[in-house]
Amino acid sequence: MTDPVLEGIIAYPVTPFTPGEEGGVDVDALAALVDRLIDAGCHAVAPLGSTGESAYLDDREWCTAAEAAIGAVDRRVPTVVGVSDLTTRNAVRRARFAEQAGADAVMVLPQAYWKLDEREVVGHFTAVADAVGLPVMLYNNPATSGVDVPPELLVSLVERVENITMVKESSGDVRRLHRLAQLTDGALPFYNGSNPLALAAFAAGATGWCTAAPCLIPGPVLELHRAVRSGEWDLAREVFQRQLPVLEFILGGGLPTTVKAGLALLGLEVGGPREPLLALDPAGTARLAELLAAAG
Repeated sequence: MTDPVLEGIIAYPVTPFTPGEEGGVDVDALAALVDRLIDAGCHAVAPLGSTGESAYLDDREWCTAAEAAIGAVDRRVPTVVGVSDLTTRNAVRRARFAEQAGADAVMVLPQAYWKLDEREVVGHFTAVADAVGLPVMLYNNPATSGVDVPPELLVSLVERVENITMVKESSGDVRRLHRLAQLTDGALPFYNGSNPLALAAFAAGATGWCTAAPCLIPGPVLELHRAVRSGEWDLAREVFQRQLPVLEFILGGGLPTTVKAGLALLGLEVGGPREPLLALDPAGTARLAELLAAAG
């Protein structure tokens, strides 16, 4: 198994919907968004994460979106497909579908209605990894999944399961990132998923930033990464502070809602979020327009 090169800005597209109550996945708009992300210089594309409303899609829609996104990327950069589901059986099915469709890696988040214990988390992650020959990115996001996986357990899974090779940490606690580096002597590729921590995460040694922000402000996001890579930390701080109000706004307002509203402001119609999520209200849309203009 050859691992893809996942480094830098891993961009998370929304899943566009066609108009109407029964609107399905708009594959043309998804392809257009993928093109924009790659043309802007993003280093990888990761469809069907939280931003992509994966949890709100039925199986047919999920497969349509996965296949359309992988096809649109067309091997220009690595594609990391989110395969999370409440059940291990369906997460395994999605991982196998992504592999057959041409994904370069899969990302898996343990989702829970009932609280999962350590044994159940390990079983879920291991079953998905064992089902495919792709590299697997473990994803910790307690705010959306209801499960908090500590760094020690994440690292133990990386050490025990051959194709679990990466960790995305989205708890919002930068100490978790430092702990991942400490536990592995800096050898583990780990990725920041909390937008407001982007600068601090790179300082902690993050291999990349998993973010929906390039959908709206690709220039500042990529400029931050370039400044970090070149060791220009004063420039990195300036660039980060300029984009931070946008990062905080889209996170606070819900990524599918705010990013879709922002894309409409930028001229790409991707539909609204899937109910019960609602479109951004006029006041929020006006505020977002101001923030995007200020971010450059």
